[in-house]
Amino acid sequence: MNHFLKSVIDWMMEKEEEMAKECAIPLEEVERQIQKVQEQKESLELEHKQKISELDDILKRLEKIKSTELLRCKK
Repeated sequence: MNHFLKSVIDWMMEKEEEMAKECAIPLEEVERQIQKVQEQKESLELEHKQKISELDDILKRLEKIKSTELLRCKK
């Protein structure tokens, strides 16, 4: 599915490039699209940072549990 979506996006970008070469697409439209993609990128970066932070917390807790269990089992 991802390959299909990438292919569609690539095709759309090629068409927009062709339109830009012919001055058939307003600069404001391109700027609006750039702004929208930047906003989406920032949103995804924030979401991923939050999820990575959550996973880091879980890893720390698991490492602590592992350490505790290693100490207990060695005795």
